[in-house]
Amino acid sequence: MSNTSNTSKSQSSRKSQEPDEPEAAQERADDRPSPMQVLRHARTQLAELTGMAPETVSSFEQTEDGWTLEVEVLEIARVPDTMSLLASYRVELDPEGELTGYRRVRRYERGRADPHRPGGR
Repeated sequence: MSNTSNTSKSQSSRKSQEPDEPEAAQERADDRPSPMQVLRHARTQLAELTGMAPETVSSFEQTEDGWTLEVEVLEIARVPDTMSLLASYRVELDPEGELTGYRRVRRYERGRADPHRPGGR
């Protein structure tokens, strides 16, 4: 009887020490930054690297490798403001939201609308 009792105690002890798979997966998911945290951190990192102030995030998506954003940045302030030069930067981030790369994909005057581009780009 005591052998059976010890066996069931050790099994229940082992169960309490080992996390259930769904719970462990949930804990890992909770460690990942939220989309808003990723956006804020990406803007901060881009500003530090380029010295330019991000104005808005125009696209944002989660990818297999992390996150991809398109950020609108004021490159040259002019008077009147509609003549200021803005640029769109494609920003790549890892799953934790750390910037892994960026590049300017277009430059334009604030007061000008984009011409129609085939394929939405």
